[in-house]
Amino acid sequence: MTADELAAIHARAMVVPPAWSAVTIEGFLDAPGAILATTEAGFALGRVAADEAELLTLAVSPDARRQGQARRCLEELERMAREKGALRLFLEVAATNDPARALYVGAGFGEAGVRKRYYRGTAGEAIDAIVMSKTLLPA
Repeated sequence: MTADELAAIHARAMVVPPAWSAVTIEGFLDAPGAILATTEAGFALGRVAADEAELLTLAVSPDARRQGQARRCLEELERMAREKGALRLFLEVAATNDPARALYVGAGFGEAGVRKRYYRGTAGEAIDAIVMSKTLLPA
């Protein structure tokens, strides 16, 4: 997928935090340690540094949700992170994003902390970010 295609999916999928532009996505893709997992209608973008990985964003088109695409992207991103030497994967998710939090818990992530008032909602309200992490076991 091109950065423009990824940005289009991101725009359809995201409310909080706001969607990223193709330029922003290209910047992450061009950075050292970037990893990208895609499906027909979704993607997970992350990065690996030393023995840690971070899921930067995960987006699936609304019309393709509840079909396992997010889980497939997440599993592929985890595999790629392990291949690059990551032992742990971190992510942040809006405290109000119950479907995403359920996905991450179901995938074995645990809560590692809270970033108070990290995001802004559509009405300008402050939303906490839940920091989650998962140990990546060798395949």
